[in-house]
Amino acid sequence: MHLTKRFFLMNALAVLLSIALTALAVMIFVAAYTKLFGREAYFRDMKNAFEVRAAISEIKQEALADGFERLMNKNAQQELQDRLKPWGATAILLKNRDVLYSTNQWNPIDIEKGLLLSGGTTNQDTLELDGKTYIYARAEYKLPSGDQGVLLLFAPVKLQTSFYLVLGLFTFGFFILVFLLMNFWVSYRISQGIISPVSRLKDAAVRISEGDLSWEIAEEGEGGVRELSRTLELMRIKLKESIYLQQKYDDNRKFLVSSISHDLKTPVTSIIGYIQGIIDGIASTPEKMEAYLETARTKAVLVNAMIDDLLLYSKLDLNQLPYHFEKIDLARYVEDGVADYQYEYKQARLALEFRNELKGPVSVLIDRERLWRVLQNILVNAKSYMDKADGRVSVIVRETPTSAIIEIRDNGAGIPEVHLPHIFERFYRGDPSRSNAGGSGLGLAIAKQIVEGHDGKIWATSVVQEGTRFMISLKKL
Repeated sequence: MHLTKRFFLMNALAVLLSIALTALAVMIFVAAYTKLFGREAYFRDMKNAFEVRAAISEIKQEALADGFERLMNKNAQQELQDRLKPWGATAILLKNRDVLYSTNQWNPIDIEKGLLLSGGTTNQDTLELDGKTYIYARAEYKLPSGDQGVLLLFAPVKLQTSFYLVLGLFTFGFFILVFLLMNFWVSYRISQGIISPVSRLKDAAVRISEGDLSWEIAEEGEGGVRELSRTLELMRIKLKESIYLQQKYDDNRKFLVSSISHDLKTPVTSIIGYIQGIIDGIASTPEKMEAYLETARTKAVLVNAMIDDLLLYSKLDLNQLPYHFEKIDLARYVEDGVADYQYEYKQARLALEFRNELKGPVSVLIDRERLWRVLQNILVNAKSYMDKADGRVSVIVRETPTSAIIEIRDNGAGIPEVHLPHIFERFYRGDPSRSNAGGSGLGLAIAKQIVEGHDGKIWATSVVQEGTRFMISLKKL
């Protein structure tokens, strides 16, 4: 919810709750007050006021019906006095503001005041005279002579004015108290939900600007503040990951430069040595000259291959190598690749076979060139490290319910168990017998990167003196 709307609703809720609690408190106060100070007396006064109001209203209606002339009669005045006596009421008869008759002795000032107050258009039927409260009624007559006659009826009543005063003060005071408490609650909620989290976000932003990304930003606060906290935390995580990846790339580059420099040094030194031998005349015969040049060429080809592998691995590691995926029939693709290598294996007097164990056609989504580089690296390694006269390499395609498997199996010397977990690492040559082999030391590392770029998996198992098995798992379409 938007902060402005939330702030408005919280303040509206504070006002409504203050009114509701005040109304409840007033009801409780009235009940307690009447119980403590006499409920019966309170209701008796109310009943008496009602009866007085009804009585003088009835007398007024009768007086209007009798007319002004009858009220001038002594008998009528006595009768009026007798009817008013039980209520302690007073009747004053006036003509043009002159008092003609009064059942009780009244101060002329009070009579004038009563005449003025009773002549208004207000709906009230009570007034204050000489510190007392009266219920009044007024009857007006239009006399034939043009004069104006007025009958004023005043009946004293005892109203609980002190109660209403106390009730008013209590209501006002309680409302102010509750309203202040509710505003304090609103301020506290705003402080806890908005101000404090924003202050902590400010501190977090300062830390991030200073490069400190280790301080986790808690997801707290109200509405938009919580969203802001979540966004800043995601930004912090991504910045931290970015810095980590950058450091990783820097370390990789340093490692690659160091390792490739070491691996390049041997063939380059050999090239320099053979060329220097030719210059110095050591290769004194055409046969020696040809041998020296062929050796230098072979070493140069090796250097070129190492540089190509290094560039390829760097692109794969930085996700800068594009893949061109297409749907292919796996068995036909692998069979064609194995056929291309049959001649090289025949020249090395090794057996290379292809076996299709699929139950039917299986299609996968691959980059033909990149995946072939994986198979090529494994086949070249199997041929290069074969140490048996009856060496045999089998390429098998099979499947699981969800995956297609390419297995390259050989019967060579195998890989010791201690080295097996590290064979996909860069420049790893844990086996001393392989340390003198040609190559960049990146072949299997490149294979792992390419297979993972296909959302696949590659792994190996091996038994010393029995052989090695490489498995590549790809998702079936």
